[in-house]
Amino acid sequence: MPTLTLAVPEDLKRDMDALPELNWSEVARRAISEKVREYLLFKSIVAKSKMTEKDADELAEKVKVSMHRRLKAEGLV
Repeated sequence: MPTLTLAVPEDLKRDMDALPELNWSEVARRAISEKVREYLLFKSIVAKSKMTEKDADELAEKVKVSMHRRLKAEGLV
């Protein structure tokens, strides 16, 4: 099995060292595996989409305007 080395902040390492009962390699393997599954699912959904980047930009603008109106009406902006 290939080896992966990663850097973590000192405070995180201290917290990890305080939990020696956890197998951090297994935790990392599971997290990476889950992220890969999520990405592959996302990629398969996007591949079937007919939405263009222009469509997405227009939709984002409509959502932004709508949210601004709502928050303004609620006195939050």
